[in-house]
Amino acid sequence: MSTELPPLPRVTLEGGLEEFGTPTGPGPMVEYLIIGAGVCGIYQLYRLRELGLRTLVVDANSDVGGTWFKNRYPGCRFDSESYTYQYSFSPELLAEWDWKERFAPQPETLSYLQHVADRFDLRPQMLFDARVSSMTWDEARWQWRVVLADGREITARFVLGAMGLLSQPTTPRLPGAERFKGVAVHTFDYPEDLDLTGKRVAVVGTGASGVQVVADVADKVEQLYVLQRDANWCTPLANGPIDKEEMEELRSRYDEIFEWCSQTPAGFIHRPDRRRSTELTREERLAHWEKLYWAPGGGLYLGNFRDCVMEEEANAELTEFVAGKIRERVKDPEVAELLIPKDHGFGTKRVAGESGFYEAFNRDNVELVDLMTTPITELTEDAVRLGGPEGPRDLEVDVVIYATGFDAVTGAFDRIDITGVDGRSLREHWAEGPTTTIGVQTVGFPNFYILVGPQSGSASANFPRGIEDAVNWMCDVARFTSERGIGRVEARPEAEKEWVEHVWEVNSRMLMSRTKSWFNGHNINLDRDDSPRAMVYLGGGPLYRRRLTAEFEAGLPSFVLSTYDEAPETVARTVTEACLAGRPTA
Repeated sequence: MSTELPPLPRVTLEGGLEEFGTPTGPGPMVEYLIIGAGVCGIYQLYRLRELGLRTLVVDANSDVGGTWFKNRYPGCRFDSESYTYQYSFSPELLAEWDWKERFAPQPETLSYLQHVADRFDLRPQMLFDARVSSMTWDEARWQWRVVLADGREITARFVLGAMGLLSQPTTPRLPGAERFKGVAVHTFDYPEDLDLTGKRVAVVGTGASGVQVVADVADKVEQLYVLQRDANWCTPLANGPIDKEEMEELRSRYDEIFEWCSQTPAGFIHRPDRRRSTELTREERLAHWEKLYWAPGGGLYLGNFRDCVMEEEANAELTEFVAGKIRERVKDPEVAELLIPKDHGFGTKRVAGESGFYEAFNRDNVELVDLMTTPITELTEDAVRLGGPEGPRDLEVDVVIYATGFDAVTGAFDRIDITGVDGRSLREHWAEGPTTTIGVQTVGFPNFYILVGPQSGSASANFPRGIEDAVNWMCDVARFTSERGIGRVEARPEAEKEWVEHVWEVNSRMLMSRTKSWFNGHNINLDRDDSPRAMVYLGGGPLYRRRLTAEFEAGLPSFVLSTYDEAPETVARTVTEACLAGRPTA
C-alpha cells in the first residue's frame, strides 16, 4: 500500500448545517464530533476550530449550556465562586464579562455560556435538538457511525464525549405515579413557568438540589413537605452581590486567581490547610472552624486541615462541630437530629452550600418527613401516601419535585448504545464498573475520547479548571496525530489496568472512598450489586495534569497509535478520495 497520501484538508463548516438536515441515509463526515454543548463542549469546539479541524458539536438540548441549560429549578446556583467558574483562555472575554453575584444563579451562568458561544461565533458548528442514540465503530474504515434519535447519521473519525457528569436524572419508581393529577417534575427538567406561590409542595430528596429548592421556596408556598431519605451535610454559602469596584479588583487578579485554583486539588479558591488539626489546641481548632463555617463558599469542606478528610478521629471532631451548628440553627431538637447525617462524617460526601436551608425548618409551613421510618408507598390522585408503624398517611400536594439526583458519571454513556471493536458494547465493558486509561479512553473503543467522565481529573475538580486541562491535552493529541497521519488511537489493556489500580490506591487514602455516594457509584435506580466503583479520581487536579503532560511528552505510550500506512485498504481509499476531491474528510 502506498504511504503517499495527500494531506488532510483543514476546513470548518462554513456552509452551515443544512447538510445535517433530514434522515436520508449516511450523513456527512467530520474529523471530530463532540457530544455535548456544555462547558466542556463549547471550549473543545473553540480549540479544535483554532487548529482548523472539521468539527461538529451535537446536543440534545435546544441551545448551549448543558447542565446550566437544563437545571432551572428554584434556587439553582453555583456553589463555587463565580469568578473561578469561567474560562481563562480569552483576555477579551475576561475583560468584558461582569459577574453580578459571588455565587451566580443559573440564569446568569446560562447567559455567560450563551455569550461565549455568540462571541466566538460557535453556533454555526453546533447542531441542537440532536440526541445521540447509538455509536458504532467501523473497523474497516476506522470511523464511528453516529445515529441521532431522529434517524440522521453522522460519520466521524474521532468522537469526543462531553456529555457531563450529571446529565442523566434518576426519578424514583413509585407505585401510582401515573395517577397523580398534580405536577410532578425532576429538578433537572424543571419548567420555567411553574409558579409555586401558594401551592402545597413535596420536595423529595435533600441532596444539593433539594437543599437549594427548599431554601428558595419555603417562604413562598402554602405548605412544604421535605421528604428525606438520607441527611446531607451543608454549610452556609454566604452569597452576596459583586459591585463594580469588587469586580474590577477581581479582574485585575485573574491571572493570580486562575493559577491559584490550578494548584488546588479540587480547582476551587479554597486550598487544604497543610497543618494537622492536632497542631492546634482544641480552642484554636474550634475558632478556626467557626471562621470557616460562616465564610463564603466551601472553606470548611475544601480548605480544612488535611487529616479531617483522611483520618477518622480528626473527622469525628469536625463532624461534631458541624452537627452542633445544625442544632443551633434548627429550633426543634428532633428535627435537628434528623437533619444530622448518621451514616457518614462531614466532608466524606459532597457538601452542599445552602442559604437558609436549616432556618426553613423553623417555619410553621415546613415539615420534615423521615422516609426511613415513614416511606413513600404510592402516589394517589392528589397526595403522596406514606407508610410506617402508625399506618398510612396522605400528604395532599399540588406539586411533587424530585430532587433525587443523577445516574452520575456513567449515566450519560449508558444512555447511548455504544458498540466498539468486535461488537462489544460499552455497557457490557463497564458492567462491573468503569475502566479507563488515564480517564480519557477505554480499551476496545478506538478514537473515542472521554473528556468528562469516570476516573478523570475533570470528574472531581471545579469544572472549568479540570475541563480546560482535558481540552488542552485533547488538542495537543489532535495536533500530534494529525501531523503524523495517525488514524487510529486505542488504549492499551495494560495501561488501563495500571490506571484503574492507581485510582483505587489514591482514592483509598480518602475517607470519601468509604461512603455511599455517587462518587463511588451508589446511584439511585441502578439494578446492580451495592459494591463501590472507582467513578472519580481523588488525586487532585495538579497530579492529574502532571500525568496527562507526562503521557503526551512521552509520545502517548499508553495507546496503540496506527498510521494510515497500516490501515485497511478501505480506510486509505476513503481518505485519498476525499482529499483528492478537495472536500472535507473524516
